[in-house]
Amino acid sequence: MGKIFKKNKCKKFVSFFVVLTMLFTMTTQLVFAQESTNTNNSNPKMNTLSSTEKTSNDKIVDVLMFNDFHGNLAEDVREKGKNIGMAKMVGYVKEAIRKNPNTIVVSGGDNYQGTAMSNLTYGAPVSAMMKAMNVVASSVGNHEFDWGVSQMEKWQKDGRFDFLAANIYDTKTNSPVAWSKPYKIVEKAGLKVAFIGLAHPNTTTLTKRENITGLEFRDPVKSAEEWIKYLKEGKAKEGVPDVIIALTHIDSYQDMKTNEITGKAVDLTKIDGLDAIISAHSHRRVIGVVNGKPIIQAYKYGRAIGTMSIELDENNKVKKIVPKMDDVSKIKNDIIPDEDSKEVYNDYDKKLKPILGEKIGVAAKELTHDRASKGYVSLLGRWSCEVMQKKTGADVAIQNGGGLRRSLYKGDITMGDMYEIMPFDNALVTFDLQGKDLKKAIDHGILNPEVSDGQFTGLKVEYDKNKPFENRITKITLTDGTPLDMNKYYKVTVPDFLLTGGDKYDFSKAKNVVETFIPVRDVLVEAVKQAKTITPKAVDYIKECHDNVIPMPKPEEKPQVKPKVKPAPKPIVKPQVNTDSNVRVMYIVKPNDTLRKIGNAYGVSWRELASYNKIANPNMIFEGQRILIPKKQNSNVRATYTVKRNDTLKKIGKAYGISWRRIAKLNNLKDPNMIFQNQKLLIPS
Repeated sequence: MGKIFKKNKCKKFVSFFVVLTMLFTMTTQLVFAQESTNTNNSNPKMNTLSSTEKTSNDKIVDVLMFNDFHGNLAEDVREKGKNIGMAKMVGYVKEAIRKNPNTIVVSGGDNYQGTAMSNLTYGAPVSAMMKAMNVVASSVGNHEFDWGVSQMEKWQKDGRFDFLAANIYDTKTNSPVAWSKPYKIVEKAGLKVAFIGLAHPNTTTLTKRENITGLEFRDPVKSAEEWIKYLKEGKAKEGVPDVIIALTHIDSYQDMKTNEITGKAVDLTKIDGLDAIISAHSHRRVIGVVNGKPIIQAYKYGRAIGTMSIELDENNKVKKIVPKMDDVSKIKNDIIPDEDSKEVYNDYDKKLKPILGEKIGVAAKELTHDRASKGYVSLLGRWSCEVMQKKTGADVAIQNGGGLRRSLYKGDITMGDMYEIMPFDNALVTFDLQGKDLKKAIDHGILNPEVSDGQFTGLKVEYDKNKPFENRITKITLTDGTPLDMNKYYKVTVPDFLLTGGDKYDFSKAKNVVETFIPVRDVLVEAVKQAKTITPKAVDYIKECHDNVIPMPKPEEKPQVKPKVKPAPKPIVKPQVNTDSNVRVMYIVKPNDTLRKIGNAYGVSWRELASYNKIANPNMIFEGQRILIPKKQNSNVRATYTVKRNDTLKKIGKAYGISWRRIAKLNNLKDPNMIFQNQKLLIPS
């Protein structure tokens, strides 16, 4: 596959790929050419060839797409890691453009929110990636609003792309929002391709209500029809487009057995004049044709890249549009990273390491969490809800499953992990809720067809999955077995996102609402630090039951008697107790650390660190080594300040009545414009 793969593999398998390409030319590429126009036909198989491989001498315009990247800039280098990261994403796309210059790159939205590096920098490295990939347009995902609309224009300017949203309207002007365009026409090889942007119609319940004040999310089908008519009538300055594609952040799903495609995006296939649909939001691999229209969704996090290949005849007329998909996670070790993008990533990584690399505890076992709707509470869900419950003294804690973004892996827990698990700045709220409304809330989170399973603690629940949604609970009690009193009020704690209707939870009848203004993430971090080691507990308080099914008794299993093996005695290691009041913090050395780098992060010299820790050779420190960071022994430091959201050095300096230059100098800040949330700054006297 050209330069994108390592040269030695290309030499060994060049003949194989030539034959394979010929086979795909004869079979796979023609699979959608004769699809019925009134049925749901699909082909879920991934194309293992490059998305730009041509099938004939005819011209091809490729529309490359990805969706739901969620700021996953780092490559997951674990053995089974799937995220290819920023540098390899750019490398892959650049190679595709090199092979076919008639390539257009677009995104299905939810580009920025989701990882610590992206969140703490307000998506700056993601914009750099979008620019390097030549992305021309993106739909507007619900998580684009996690910062309100304040970043929309900056993201577009820095990334050199346009947000497209034909169904987001300003309630004051009754017009499409000013920071986005309804459509965009891109011309390649003499072919005019129009993209109509469509946001998810449920965005009002998929982000905080305060973040979308003054916005109206209209029916995507009606909005698409209006703008298709506009384009077909030649009202666009670019003229009438040859192809119209819906670039959406709207969900789709594909049955693994029948290949049937469902979801809200399928509604768009019934629109006359629309040629293809790009789907997103539901984090699924979807590829096929419905009602004669190709539809595609490329999973999540950059793990797959989809293509709409528009094939032209000798008269430059569209012959057909073929959807393809490359599962790039399976070939990530062969993708050559883009060096410039790698440098950008490394630069941000170095600046953030003092914050994100801080070890706060250990996970004895993996706390698993799967955001697919399966009707259960995860190990991470139980732990996080119990932490929330303990912090507030609530009877019941509820956390939306989508609010926890990944599992907490076994081993060291860092601040970076906590940002990835809980990237949102949601805060805890408490309130009193009647038992009947509490039951409704729990029922809403069981096998919800639109969002992840609700997580909770404080209750025991039995449910029947065959009953209708929101009416599945057959039995509900408190954890001690006491039946839930439908008329009694119970104290409940949730993230504030849910209180205002997030994920369509209804807490409108809540009484005595108390906003704590304590971020959920901070509560979880505090719990890890206090416990030091987190051990997951099995979830035994929610189970699926059927009223009409009598379970068969299981045969008694006799335990196998294993020979006793005396374990080798382990040396007793006494914990080190630091009684020195001059120590500010204990630092664990990370890969590629130096004393100078550590010193710069804490505002002390490497010589002082070497002397204080009795390090004979300052060039010889090792990964895992503990370095004591002494308190500053001069009178020039007045206080230590923790950087808040939207802070600047100038703003902090003004609060303390000093210049930003003095703060920058004392803290050895090379770039005074680059400070991060939760960063510790010394304030000079």
